[in-house]
Amino acid sequence: MQTRLIEYFLALEREGHFARAAASCNVSQPSLSAGIASLEEQLGKRLIRRDRKFVGLTAEGEAILPWARQLVAAAEAMEQAAETARGPLKGELRLGCIPAAMPVVGGLAEAMLSRHPGLSISVRALTSRQIERDLAAFELDAGITYLDFEPPAHALSVALYSERTMLVSAVGGIPIPDPLGWTDLAQLPLCLLHQGMQNRRILDSRLAERGLALQPRVTADSYIALLGLVQHGRLCSIIPDSHAALLKGLEWARTYELPDMVEGSRVGVIVADSAPLGQLAQAVLSVARELRLPPEFRSA
Repeated sequence: MQTRLIEYFLALEREGHFARAAASCNVSQPSLSAGIASLEEQLGKRLIRRDRKFVGLTAEGEAILPWARQLVAAAEAMEQAAETARGPLKGELRLGCIPAAMPVVGGLAEAMLSRHPGLSISVRALTSRQIERDLAAFELDAGITYLDFEPPAHALSVALYSERTMLVSAVGGIPIPDPLGWTDLAQLPLCLLHQGMQNRRILDSRLAERGLALQPRVTADSYIALLGLVQHGRLCSIIPDSHAALLKGLEWARTYELPDMVEGSRVGVIVADSAPLGQLAQAVLSVARELRLPPEFRSA
């Protein structure tokens, strides 16, 4: 059974469209269709539901999907192990990162490229749940995410730093009480991440421990959107302290420490816990263990 045929099958499942799947595999649509038909013939099972276009997978197709992903990932890892046995690490590191940790990506990428010049790195902004799912599906090589709250399953991890949060408002905008208390925080006009983002769920959990709940006026899925909203002066927001360096020099922004925010949330690199561990996973864990971050990233 040719691995290429399984790649066609996975591309079609991922893209949900014959033409897009063929383009992603750099083959013609007839070649992709013929390859999948050959795979079905070899297995003696129909894998794809068709009605002049892709409709979905059959029960047999769904059953083989995790095995197909594992087989292709193992084949790629085997090729990479053979290629790097006596030479430098090459290929693409597929890295998923939660939005809260995006400021740390530069340091990790620089360290990876310095040690392994033959690598390229693809970074995707994903939620913690998406990172965990894509690692399990072999669609990512590594992720940067929270380690303790809703800890990722079946993963190896290296802590990078401990995140705390801060309030940000526009100069001349919403008056901020001094000192700032938790009850004050719950009464401010806020724009926050939506509850699909783990940073928001952590924040809600800490407020719930104090019998409080936040009712934001606006929700978004990126800190750029939140800062854009705050800049207009009618709203304030809560963002990770790792973003403080990005606000330096912005005359319109003012930040405030949250009350009694002593315990931080650990953020780190994770890879799928599999044996044997792939070359890319080994490399990123090794670099993460030795990475020295700037002072604004508090030690984990």
